[in-house]
Amino acid sequence: MSTQYSHLTLEDRVQIELFLEQGYSQAEIARRIGVNRSTICRELHRNSWQPESDHTNLRPYLRNKLDSRDPHERIYLAGQAHLHAERRATRSHQPYQMRHDQLADWVITHLRRGWTPEEISGRLTAEFSDDHRMRVSVETLYEWIYAPAQRHRELWQYLARGQKKRRRKKGRSVQTERIKYRTSIHDRPKAIETREEFGHWESDSVLGARGTGSIHTTVERVSRYYVGVKIPAVAADLTVQAQLGVYRGLPVHAVRSITTDNGSEFAHHYKLADAIGVPTYFCDPYSAYQRGTNEHFNGRLRRYLPKGTSFDDLTQAELDEYVWEINNRPRKVLGWATPAEVLHELCSG
Repeated sequence: MSTQYSHLTLEDRVQIELFLEQGYSQAEIARRIGVNRSTICRELHRNSWQPESDHTNLRPYLRNKLDSRDPHERIYLAGQAHLHAERRATRSHQPYQMRHDQLADWVITHLRRGWTPEEISGRLTAEFSDDHRMRVSVETLYEWIYAPAQRHRELWQYLARGQKKRRRKKGRSVQTERIKYRTSIHDRPKAIETREEFGHWESDSVLGARGTGSIHTTVERVSRYYVGVKIPAVAADLTVQAQLGVYRGLPVHAVRSITTDNGSEFAHHYKLADAIGVPTYFCDPYSAYQRGTNEHFNGRLRRYLPKGTSFDDLTQAELDEYVWEINNRPRKVLGWATPAEVLHELCSG
């Protein structure tokens, strides 16, 4: 017989009970059933029954066994053992941490605020440093959100993509345009790539439904601070005005360069350079990953303003509220500080 481990069946457990009554050792029982000795040891340890701790209605059926044993001695019953094993099996893949009510409530509250599982997991460590029950990994959160037991809550709708199933994320390609005096990203100083120097920005446009305007967006690469300005149309002059409105309100050391795609709205980049002396670098066509920070934050803004949304009734005040929430959520890359906190510190330094 094989001695490899296998899950015990009800028939196996009936045999174990009979062999125990006949006085066989654990090693002999394992040999006769065809399992490893440790399987029998583990089975008896986990699924034995203690008479004094179970329901008294069972006693009349076990009188002969109970009368001949110490009341504190554990008894192995095949039926009871099988029930215990099945009950544990149904719980074996449930996220244990989420059984703590305070943790579950905190997680649900912040999911509804739009926080990602990664942000929630990271912030828990900072806010509940002394309470180890308030801990949960990112993967456990995803498993819990998509677990059948949580289906009625529909927590998936609060995730970034709002999908019932987890899918791979796909980026958006950029359009190519002929732009005068264009400087390629490959001519950009290498120091910008390392994110060690504050003041380098990535910019793009978020479009509303056809003919309803757009939002000029820009994000600082070190602090991940995000800004959005509503403009009536995707046009070069309007974009330059929006850029000047943002960058003139910042300290000089906070604006050193800008990186954009090849959209026609950035065709007047040289006017920005003339006004505040800041160069603009252009990514390769269809290479959105070269300004991935901006793409990521535009995705966050799309949670508030999905594609196809009309911007006709969108006010700058409403847009500022959405951007404020984005900038005041903790980021793993910032050590769970918020972009607003980091920008304030860097601008004050």
